[in-house]
Amino acid sequence: MANRTIEDRLREEYFELLPDIRRVLEELEARARFKIMPISLGLDQYERIVIRSRVKECESALDSLRRRQEGATFDREHPDEYTLTNLRDLAGVRLLVFPRSHLEQIDLALRREFSHWEADHIRDSEASDAPLALKYHGYCGASDRIRGEYQIVPMLTGLFWEVEHAAIYKPAPQLRGVAREPAMQERTRAVLKALGAFEQEFEDLIRRSYAASNEGKSE
Repeated sequence: MANRTIEDRLREEYFELLPDIRRVLEELEARARFKIMPISLGLDQYERIVIRSRVKECESALDSLRRRQEGATFDREHPDEYTLTNLRDLAGVRLLVFPRSHLEQIDLALRREFSHWEADHIRDSEASDAPLALKYHGYCGASDRIRGEYQIVPMLTGLFWEVEHAAIYKPAPQLRGVAREPAMQERTRAVLKALGAFEQEFEDLIRRSYAASNEGKSE
């Protein structure tokens, strides 16, 4: 059709790709659960590993691809240049981990399973220390067209991101600019820093408690 828009074509592509996206998600989640099972079985009562899986929704995929273009707009003169297969996160798994001391162990287990996947960690734009979350993407056996993505995130940080995303990005498109306001970015960094400090203090407290308990047994 002569008046068929880029968005129309991309929506059609999305639903043509959807079976592949779902297969990639199923494989990714199954492999991740299997590889971390020895870690999960050894957790203490207060420790948690929660796996969240999601298929990126159609309109969210279109918006994501659009934001990656110059000026955040599609070039109407070159409609064939755009494809949703360029997105890395159509199928995604997020592992929420508490406390964060298990991050390295989980990361090592999954990197052995997904050894050829590319790292693209999430960092604070104004910080040079450890990343906020570990992120990888690549292809798996379920599809050679769709890349999957997995993230390993401290649980409190991941839950905050879920609230932030639901509050700012979901209700209305005009609120998306709020997250880029300097005051909001400053508050966000403060929250993430506070959550990290809480987890660090909690882990230090647990270690001191175990050390004191072991000393008492040896006396």
